[in-house]
Amino acid sequence: MIKNRNISIITDENNKKIVFINDIRFKGKRSMNWEDIKEYLKGYVGDCYEISEFAEKIYIGNELPEEYTGSESRKSLHGANAKAKANAATAIPELINIATNRKFQENTKEKHNKDAQNGWYRYDVRFGIPVYNDDILVRYNIYGARLLINHARNGKKYLYDILALKKETSRPQQ
Repeated sequence: MIKNRNISIITDENNKKIVFINDIRFKGKRSMNWEDIKEYLKGYVGDCYEISEFAEKIYIGNELPEEYTGSESRKSLHGANAKAKANAATAIPELINIATNRKFQENTKEKHNKDAQNGWYRYDVRFGIPVYNDDILVRYNIYGARLLINHARNGKKYLYDILALKKETSRPQQ
Protein backbone atom coordinates (compact mmCIF):
# COMPACT_ATOMS: atom_id res chain seq x y z
CA MET A 1 0.00 0.00 0.00
CA ILE A 2 1.40 3.35 -1.05
CA LYS A 3 0.99 6.10 1.53
CA ASN A 4 0.96 9.91 1.42
CA ARG A 5 -1.54 10.29 -1.39
CA ASN A 6 -4.01 13.18 -1.62
CA ILE A 7 -6.92 11.58 -3.46
CA SER A 8 -10.66 12.11 -3.03
CA ILE A 9 -13.79 10.66 -4.58
CA ILE A 10 -16.71 12.94 -5.35
CA THR A 11 -20.11 12.36 -6.91
CA ASP A 12 -21.01 14.72 -9.76
CA GLU A 13 -24.41 16.24 -10.56
CA ASN A 14 -25.29 13.11 -12.61
CA ASN A 15 -24.59 10.85 -9.60
CA LYS A 16 -21.39 9.49 -11.21
CA LYS A 17 -18.20 9.15 -9.21
CA ILE A 18 -14.98 10.94 -10.10
CA VAL A 19 -11.58 10.41 -8.48
CA PHE A 20 -9.83 13.73 -7.87
CA ILE A 21 -6.05 13.54 -7.83
CA ASN A 22 -5.25 16.58 -5.72
CA ASP A 23 -1.44 16.46 -5.92
CA ILE A 24 0.51 16.13 -9.13
CA ARG A 25 3.34 13.72 -8.32
CA PHE A 26 4.63 13.26 -11.88
CA LYS A 27 5.37 16.56 -13.58
CA GLY A 28 6.75 17.30 -16.99
CA LYS A 29 6.09 19.78 -19.75
CA ARG A 30 7.26 17.62 -22.65
CA SER A 31 7.70 14.07 -21.43
CA MET A 32 7.20 11.89 -18.39
CA ASN A 33 9.87 9.79 -16.70
CA TRP A 34 8.12 6.43 -17.12
CA GLU A 35 10.85 4.59 -15.19
CA ASP A 36 9.93 6.63 -12.08
CA ILE A 37 6.26 5.76 -12.64
CA LYS A 38 7.14 2.08 -13.05
CA GLU A 39 8.98 2.16 -9.72
CA TYR A 40 6.02 3.88 -8.09
CA LEU A 41 3.60 1.24 -9.41
CA LYS A 42 5.74 -1.54 -7.92
CA GLY A 43 4.56 -0.25 -4.54
CA TYR A 44 1.06 -1.60 -5.30
CA VAL A 45 2.16 -5.13 -6.29
CA GLY A 46 0.55 -7.67 -3.98
CA ASP A 47 -2.30 -5.34 -2.98
CA CYS A 48 -5.97 -6.10 -3.51
CA TYR A 49 -8.80 -3.58 -3.94
CA GLU A 50 -12.53 -3.92 -4.46
CA ILE A 51 -14.83 -2.58 -7.14
CA SER A 52 -17.72 -1.27 -5.01
CA GLU A 53 -20.46 -1.69 -7.62
CA PHE A 54 -19.73 -5.38 -8.20
CA ALA A 55 -18.00 -6.38 -4.91
CA GLU A 56 -15.18 -7.83 -7.05
CA LYS A 57 -11.65 -8.13 -5.74
CA ILE A 58 -8.97 -6.83 -8.12
CA TYR A 59 -5.36 -7.76 -7.45
CA ILE A 60 -2.23 -5.92 -8.45
CA GLY A 61 0.25 -8.34 -9.98
CA ASN A 62 3.84 -8.10 -11.16
CA GLU A 63 2.79 -7.35 -14.75
CA LEU A 64 1.12 -3.99 -14.02
CA PRO A 65 4.21 -1.74 -13.73
CA GLU A 66 5.69 -2.93 -17.04
CA GLU A 67 2.41 -2.97 -18.98
CA TYR A 68 1.21 0.38 -17.60
CA THR A 69 4.42 2.17 -18.54
CA GLY A 70 5.54 0.24 -21.62
CA SER A 71 2.37 -0.66 -23.55
CA GLU A 72 1.72 0.49 -27.10
CA SER A 73 -1.29 2.48 -25.87
CA ARG A 74 0.95 4.37 -23.41
CA LYS A 75 3.58 5.06 -26.05
CA SER A 76 0.94 6.74 -28.21
CA LEU A 77 0.08 9.24 -25.44
CA HIS A 78 1.56 12.73 -25.50
CA GLY A 79 1.21 15.97 -23.58
CA ALA A 80 -1.72 16.30 -21.18
CA ASN A 81 -2.93 12.73 -21.79
CA ALA A 82 0.49 11.28 -20.91
CA LYS A 83 0.60 13.44 -17.77
CA ALA A 84 -2.93 12.30 -16.86
CA LYS A 85 -2.04 8.60 -17.21
CA ALA A 86 1.17 9.11 -15.24
CA ASN A 87 -0.70 10.73 -12.37
CA ALA A 88 -3.60 8.26 -12.52
CA ALA A 89 -1.02 5.77 -11.20
CA THR A 90 -1.28 7.54 -7.85
CA ALA A 91 -5.02 6.79 -7.64
CA ILE A 92 -5.13 3.07 -8.52
CA PRO A 93 -7.09 2.02 -5.37
CA GLU A 94 -9.74 4.70 -5.86
CA LEU A 95 -10.06 4.08 -9.60
CA ILE A 96 -10.67 0.40 -8.95
CA ASN A 97 -13.19 1.33 -6.26
CA ILE A 98 -15.35 3.50 -8.58
CA ALA A 99 -15.11 1.28 -11.69
CA THR A 100 -18.42 0.79 -13.48
CA ASN A 101 -19.95 -0.42 -16.75
CA ARG A 102 -18.31 -3.87 -16.79
CA LYS A 103 -17.76 -5.44 -20.23
CA PHE A 104 -16.38 -8.95 -20.80
CA GLN A 105 -14.30 -10.15 -23.76
CA GLU A 106 -12.87 -13.59 -24.44
CA ASN A 107 -9.10 -13.81 -24.70
CA THR A 108 -8.11 -14.14 -28.35
CA LYS A 109 -4.34 -13.76 -28.19
CA GLU A 110 -2.18 -16.78 -27.57
CA LYS A 111 0.40 -14.67 -25.74
CA HIS A 112 -2.21 -14.02 -23.00
CA ASN A 113 -3.29 -17.66 -22.53
CA LYS A 114 -1.51 -17.77 -19.18
CA ASP A 115 -2.43 -14.38 -17.72
CA ALA A 116 -5.94 -14.02 -19.18
CA GLN A 117 -7.09 -17.58 -19.68
CA ASN A 118 -10.58 -16.64 -18.44
CA GLY A 119 -10.80 -13.48 -20.57
CA TRP A 120 -10.70 -9.74 -20.06
CA TYR A 121 -12.91 -7.22 -18.33
CA ARG A 122 -13.08 -3.53 -19.07
CA TYR A 123 -14.52 -0.99 -16.65
CA ASP A 124 -15.12 2.73 -17.10
CA VAL A 125 -13.58 5.24 -14.70
CA ARG A 126 -13.33 9.03 -14.48
CA PHE A 127 -10.71 11.14 -12.76
CA GLY A 128 -9.73 14.78 -12.41
CA ILE A 129 -6.30 16.38 -12.60
CA PRO A 130 -5.82 19.90 -11.17
CA VAL A 131 -4.83 22.77 -13.45
CA TYR A 132 -2.83 25.57 -11.84
CA ASN A 133 -2.02 29.11 -12.93
CA ASP A 134 0.88 30.59 -10.93
CA ASP A 135 0.37 28.04 -8.12
CA ILE A 136 -3.35 28.87 -7.88
CA LEU A 137 -5.83 26.07 -8.59
CA VAL A 138 -7.91 27.15 -11.59
CA ARG A 139 -9.94 23.99 -12.32
CA TYR A 140 -9.78 20.22 -12.75
CA ASN A 141 -9.54 18.61 -16.17
CA ILE A 142 -11.74 15.52 -16.17
CA TYR A 143 -10.65 12.36 -18.00
CA GLY A 144 -12.47 9.20 -18.86
CA ALA A 145 -10.56 5.93 -19.13
CA ARG A 146 -10.95 2.16 -19.08
CA LEU A 147 -9.44 -0.23 -16.58
CA LEU A 148 -8.28 -3.40 -18.32
CA ILE A 149 -8.53 -6.41 -16.01
CA ASN A 150 -7.36 -9.91 -16.86
CA HIS A 151 -9.10 -12.96 -15.40
CA ALA A 152 -6.24 -15.34 -14.78
CA ARG A 153 -6.04 -19.12 -14.71
CA ASN A 154 -5.97 -19.01 -10.88
CA GLY A 155 -9.45 -17.41 -10.90
CA LYS A 156 -8.23 -14.02 -9.69
CA LYS A 157 -8.69 -10.76 -11.55
CA TYR A 158 -5.66 -8.51 -12.03
CA LEU A 159 -5.37 -4.88 -13.10
CA TYR A 160 -3.42 -4.99 -16.36
CA ASP A 161 -3.51 -1.42 -17.67
CA ILE A 162 -5.50 1.79 -18.01
CA LEU A 163 -6.59 2.43 -21.60
CA ALA A 164 -8.66 4.75 -23.80
CA LEU A 165 -7.69 7.82 -21.82
CA LYS A 166 -9.60 10.84 -23.06
CA LYS A 167 -10.16 14.33 -21.71
CA GLU A 168 -13.83 15.15 -21.38
CA THR A 169 -14.91 18.16 -23.37
CA SER A 170 -17.75 19.11 -21.08
CA ARG A 171 -17.33 22.03 -18.72
CA PRO A 172 -14.49 21.18 -16.26
CA GLN A 173 -15.27 20.83 -12.56
CA GLN A 174 -14.54 24.01 -10.57
